[in-house]
Amino acid sequence: MTLSTGKKPDRITPDEAGNLSGLFHARVTRSPDAVAYVQYDNGGKIWQETTWAEMALEVGRWQAALRKEGLQAGDRVALMLRNAREWVVFDQAALGLGLITVPLYTDDRPDNVAQIVEETGARLLVVDGKRQWRRLQAVSERFESLQRIVSLANIEVEDGSMDSRLESLAAWSFGCHGPAERLSADADALASIVYTSGTSGRPKGVMLSHRNMLENAYAPSLVADITPEDVFLSFLPLSHTLERTAGYYMPMVCGARVAFARAAQQLGEDLQAIRPTLLISVPRIYERVHARLRKQLEKQGGFSRRLFDEAVDIGWRRYLRAQGRGGWHPKHLAGPALDRLAGAKLRERLGGRLRFAICGGAPLSPELARVFTALGIPLLQGYGLTEASPVVSVNRPESNAVESVGPPLGGVEVRIGENSELLVRGPNVMLGYWNNEESTRAAIDAEGWLHTGDQARLDEAGRIHLTGRIKDIIVLANGEKVSPAEMELAIGLDALFDQVVVVGEGRPYLAALAVVNEDAWIDFVRECDADPDDLASLRDRFVERRALQRIGRALYAFPGYAQVRRIRLLRHPWTVEDGLMTPTQKLKKARILVEHAEDIATMYEEK
Repeated sequence: MTLSTGKKPDRITPDEAGNLSGLFHARVTRSPDAVAYVQYDNGGKIWQETTWAEMALEVGRWQAALRKEGLQAGDRVALMLRNAREWVVFDQAALGLGLITVPLYTDDRPDNVAQIVEETGARLLVVDGKRQWRRLQAVSERFESLQRIVSLANIEVEDGSMDSRLESLAAWSFGCHGPAERLSADADALASIVYTSGTSGRPKGVMLSHRNMLENAYAPSLVADITPEDVFLSFLPLSHTLERTAGYYMPMVCGARVAFARAAQQLGEDLQAIRPTLLISVPRIYERVHARLRKQLEKQGGFSRRLFDEAVDIGWRRYLRAQGRGGWHPKHLAGPALDRLAGAKLRERLGGRLRFAICGGAPLSPELARVFTALGIPLLQGYGLTEASPVVSVNRPESNAVESVGPPLGGVEVRIGENSELLVRGPNVMLGYWNNEESTRAAIDAEGWLHTGDQARLDEAGRIHLTGRIKDIIVLANGEKVSPAEMELAIGLDALFDQVVVVGEGRPYLAALAVVNEDAWIDFVRECDADPDDLASLRDRFVERRALQRIGRALYAFPGYAQVRRIRLLRHPWTVEDGLMTPTQKLKKARILVEHAEDIATMYEEK
């Protein structure tokens, strides 16, 4: 497998671009006839390509429509769109006029959307269509600041759309045309207000400047040679800052094309159709692929599992040797044959052309990264947060230490502060929180260091190793301190458990709430001679003991006090809709603990 396309990079530097609007115009000038975006046309049932020159025409049309609204530079405009070229068109049209974009998650709760619109005073909102609007109608009375709501799809009156501010894109932009305008403001101007996912409290609006995101898109492009031959598959929401910076602005820096995935349910088909060379995602996607692999192996029997494990072991040895971190071993001779049986199948499932995959947004199990990398898909874990635009560090293709989140990007400084807290300073650090000076002062100190709230250590090579969250540390009744995040990652590698929260603050031992995987649960309970459809099986003591045995195997490397003694099995997953998960797929642990307070109490009362 090669990590090079054979073509030279075609990067646009921050100095050349000046700002995010300048980046778009520089790319249009440099590559007008090159394909910029690929999107599935449901009407024609084909993948449709759009060039950079065609994108510029669309941006000009949207800007003409925005000007009709009388908006002024500095006004906020919100977008609640799925990943599509229209997301990029609106973003660039707004940025080119000096407007401040406010991205919203398409599956966010209506009350959260209303809160963001209220706090930012957004003047205009763009939505996909009737499904979204029906959900938002319940809170539309809170949209006092909005003067216009634009729907990409037509929404008829019979759909209950009586709001006079609502227009279809076709009607709103009818007769509009003109050249795309380029913003002349300096790079330190506010470009976007991005709301954090709010896992531990009320979401805050992160103010990111043009420089913040432009520098943060350019620096990762230097980590590897990304060229116009590369193809990104965009499926992490563009409202997620990782996808926006690394999956939208960075390909624009490099001239690579971006294909927009249709939906999570069709991801497998899209991977086969697009055959991407680069993939950016949160751990959840890779965890699901790994879980399916493990489940298939369990059904195939012990020989297949041993063969797979041997392929991973040899593949990892060969990978370390290629990186200069290991020597030759006789096992290497069996590598090509085993790779055809295991690695080749996995690579083909992901399109067959992946040069490497990037993972961020949440901690990734080193074991999972090792499996993918050993099977020919180098999984490069990085670290970041919205307040840092978001990328702070990432592993390098030529030096991938899967147990770390890599060294910091060029131009980004890191150091370890009090309580082992990771501090970050650089051009990617936010301007502050929107209308929240108190929180801004708490996050960025007088010397410009961003306090991440994450605990970490630096190794001799300058790579960052995350060790936990300051607020997430569990202190047991005996004074022992435990970081639950690493335990939850280890337990989650077992295909039986889809979601896990470890608890035990002030308690004599650790316990866990675990949402089971439906398919794995059926097989597991039947092995326990119980009925998977009987809710009582979730509380059956024998079933619980068997589940604890599996957790014990997952936690074998942890100290004795860091073991789970009780478990409460659950079948209903924690979701965005019920307020127990953020749109970025992070669990809201504080809310989960309140929701399951009775379950937790029972685990410590029962003998």
